[in-house]
Amino acid sequence: MDWMQLSGEEWQAVRLSIKVAFWAMVWSLPLGIAIALLLARGQFWGKALLNGLVHLPLVLPPVVTGYLLLLTFGTRGPIGAFLAEHFGLVFAFRWTGAALACAIMGFPLMVRAIRLSIEAIDRRIEDAAGTLGANAAWVFLTVTLPLSVPGIIAGMILSFAKAMGEFGATITFVSNIPGETQTLPSAIYTFTQVPGGDLGALRLTLVSVVISMTALLLSEWMAQRANRRLHAP
Repeated sequence: MDWMQLSGEEWQAVRLSIKVAFWAMVWSLPLGIAIALLLARGQFWGKALLNGLVHLPLVLPPVVTGYLLLLTFGTRGPIGAFLAEHFGLVFAFRWTGAALACAIMGFPLMVRAIRLSIEAIDRRIEDAAGTLGANAAWVFLTVTLPLSVPGIIAGMILSFAKAMGEFGATITFVSNIPGETQTLPSAIYTFTQVPGGDLGALRLTLVSVVISMTALLLSEWMAQRANRRLHAP
C-alpha cells in the first residue's frame, strides 16, 4: 500500500484544505444565523431580493464568483485596496482569500439549513416567552437559538463540506500556489495535468471523500444528539 502514502506536498494540501474550510465555516456562522433569522421571521420590502442574493452563488458559475471577488477584494479592488492600505489585510492570492471564496460559496447552504430549522420552531413557544416579559433578544438567545441548534449544526457541516470541494471560485481568486492557496481540489487538478500524476490524484480524491463523508456522518450524529436533548422529557 505504498501508493497510498501521501507526500509532503500532498499533506500540505490536505492541511490547508481543512484550515480553509474550518475558517470559512466559522467566519460565515454569525452572519449566517442573522440572515437566516431575518429571512425566517422578518417581513420587509426586498426580502425576495435578499433571498436571491444569498442563493446567487449556487446558480452562478463558480468562476464568475471568483472573478467578482478578484475585482472587489483584489489589491486594486475598492474593498481589497482599502483593507490592504489601512489594515494590511490581503485576500488575493492568499489562503485567507481561499477561505473567503469558500465561505461565500457555502453560505447559501448554511443559511438554508438554519432558516428551515428556525421556521420549524413553534411560534407559540416564542410568544409564550414574550408574554412572560422576555424581550426579543432574550427570546432569541434562550428559545429560538437553542431550538435551532440541529439546523445550525447541519448548516455548519454543509458549509465545511462545500468548502472542502470548492475549486472554481478559489482558483480564479487566489490561483493555485503550493503551500499558500493549493487546496485539495487544486492539487488534484494539478496532478491530472502532469504525466504520471494519476496516483497522486487518486490518493487525494480518496482523502477528500473520507473527510467529506466523515463530516456528513458527524453532522448527522450531532444533529440527532441535539434533537434528543431538545425533546428529552
